[in-house]
Amino acid sequence: MSEISENEKKEAKQQFQVSRRGFLKTGAAAAAMSVMGAIAAPSKAANAAISNLSYKPAKGQWSKLRPENNYGGASVRFAEHNDQWLGTSKIVGPIQRSSEYDSGFTLALRGILGEKARWGFLTQTKRYPLTDGIGWAIAPISPDPIVMGTPSEEKLPIPDPEQMSQHIKDVAYYLRADEVGIGKMPSYAYYAFKQVPPQGLFPAGIVPPDTPISQVPNTEPELPYVITFAVEQHLETYMASTGYDGISVSQSFRSYHAVANIAVIMAQYIRRLGYNARAHHFGNYDLAVPPALIASGMGELSRTGDCVVHPRIGFRSKCGAVTTDLPLVPDKPIDFGLLDFCRVCKKCAENCPGQAISFDKDPVEQNGYLRWNSDMKKCATFRAGNDEGVNCGRCVKVCPWNSKEDSWFHEAGMWIGSKGETASSLLKSIDDIFGYGTETIEKYKWWLEWPELYKIKIPG
Repeated sequence: MSEISENEKKEAKQQFQVSRRGFLKTGAAAAAMSVMGAIAAPSKAANAAISNLSYKPAKGQWSKLRPENNYGGASVRFAEHNDQWLGTSKIVGPIQRSSEYDSGFTLALRGILGEKARWGFLTQTKRYPLTDGIGWAIAPISPDPIVMGTPSEEKLPIPDPEQMSQHIKDVAYYLRADEVGIGKMPSYAYYAFKQVPPQGLFPAGIVPPDTPISQVPNTEPELPYVITFAVEQHLETYMASTGYDGISVSQSFRSYHAVANIAVIMAQYIRRLGYNARAHHFGNYDLAVPPALIASGMGELSRTGDCVVHPRIGFRSKCGAVTTDLPLVPDKPIDFGLLDFCRVCKKCAENCPGQAISFDKDPVEQNGYLRWNSDMKKCATFRAGNDEGVNCGRCVKVCPWNSKEDSWFHEAGMWIGSKGETASSLLKSIDDIFGYGTETIEKYKWWLEWPELYKIKIPG
């Protein structure tokens, strides 16, 4: 028997996939939901401290602009802050603070991952013109005097901590955040060592490419609360993108710029109230964002190892933070069954062009807690060195929690997906039938391509 070509396989898969709109217009969608609902098993409680299902933040409402938080239909439970769990990730030993100097992109900048990765990272904005414009807009709000500052000597009168927490969330939404949470700042989320100059200044060309990179001990003051916020990357653009073409890096920078604006404005606002505040964004971080997000009730740690999935927008976003001593009431970490879902899905691992994401069924120990241990060096090498596009967001595109449109059908699906491994398996199968995340929908493609700019040029 002759071998089936890749094109024939692709055509067969496309013929098998069902039209989303055609499916939704028939009774098949409702029938599928009723079957899935009937077999859905209760989500396993990963954390013995998960409780208090009647938890209501800030005097019973999320904020004035958004009285109830939008979890996109997922079934959400709440976890207590404690020393044995990071949200739903089990802590099994001491957690050491990380060094920004050893992060993936910094390794690329230092030449540890090869010259192609180094020059690919340095030129990522230059290789797609729209990203160059956004990078220039991030750079001026990245230096230390912008993200840090001295609070006003006089403390202005403020409401009680619960009302102030509502207000801070409203400030974030007013500044165009898509999601926001408040957490007790985990001490181990602060960097032990900082990179000098900050990583985010290199792609914009603010510092010369041959500028020496060093690490210095992080001596910035630790503050008790962290406000985290997310801005979505554009859904229709991801639907039309491969996830690793030229627009993929603009998707990241677009949201990085938005959260950077929110971070520096909010931090300065809090300082004017008379309290300490430090902004954290792509151009200048003092902390590792994932544990801060988890502590703020913004999601659970996923199979990708570093990405925190929110039940409504997944990790199709970029996030920033403000640490502060402004009196606030922290939200609780959440559990919406993501660990069960990631155990059975594996779409990110199957579609990772850098083969960086683990296929292990269960999380493993890493630095004192359980997580899926993806290969950060492989990820950074591919993303920085990709010259068939610029950078990569393939895992963002294919994850079922990221690729859903705003519809009753998807909300029902997310509710099912948060109900245990059995239901997660069926939901993933339905996701595959529709081709969610793996297709490119040409009608949504609005951007221009200059593939001749993609190729990485190594000087000399």
